[in-house]
Amino acid sequence: MNILAAQWHYAWQIMPSLFDGIKMTLSLFFFTLIGSIPLGIIVGLGRASRFKPLRNILGVYVWIMRGTPLLLQLIFVFYGLPIVHIVFQRYDAALFAFIINYAAYLAEIFRGGLQSIDRGQYESAKVLRLTYWQTVQKIVLPQVMKIVLPSIGNEVINLVKDSSLVYVIGLGDLLRAGNVATARDVTLLPLLLVGIGYLLLTAILTLAQNKVEQHYSYYK
Repeated sequence: MNILAAQWHYAWQIMPSLFDGIKMTLSLFFFTLIGSIPLGIIVGLGRASRFKPLRNILGVYVWIMRGTPLLLQLIFVFYGLPIVHIVFQRYDAALFAFIINYAAYLAEIFRGGLQSIDRGQYESAKVLRLTYWQTVQKIVLPQVMKIVLPSIGNEVINLVKDSSLVYVIGLGDLLRAGNVATARDVTLLPLLLVGIGYLLLTAILTLAQNKVEQHYSYYK
């Protein structure tokens, strides 16, 4: 009983540092989504366009981002770019690397969704005198979102877990907070709490994804 009470007391002692780590994780998560989703849509539209040079340029970008590890990209942005006098603060470097990486993955998801839309819908929009961007906004994107939601949901959940990679550039995220406590106090309890934290975050995101999918269910 005394051992259990001591464990609870210790858990409460390290909670402030774990909550600080969660704040960093959530900040990186939300700002990455805010930056990568619009960029992914734009790149996806470019990849699906009929302008071949643009498709080729964006294809190289997507190939590089998807073909190299995110960890390598983080290291390159924070430690490599200063060699050519491009310097980022730690958080800015992490955010930049995450946005350009996830935008590439999301672009391919959106491209697949865009190419699944029947070309006849574009022709019908022309008859209604809608511009290209009005067609995309009012007709195409709502249908694309329904198609790509499961894939985007997987990427969003992966983003929560990938955020732990920022330890390599010294950012104090949730995993780093747990590692510091484990190394200092020689106990696995902090890592157990970190695992519970990630499970709770992914459970909340899964519920949110299900709600969004229900919202778009009228496109069946």
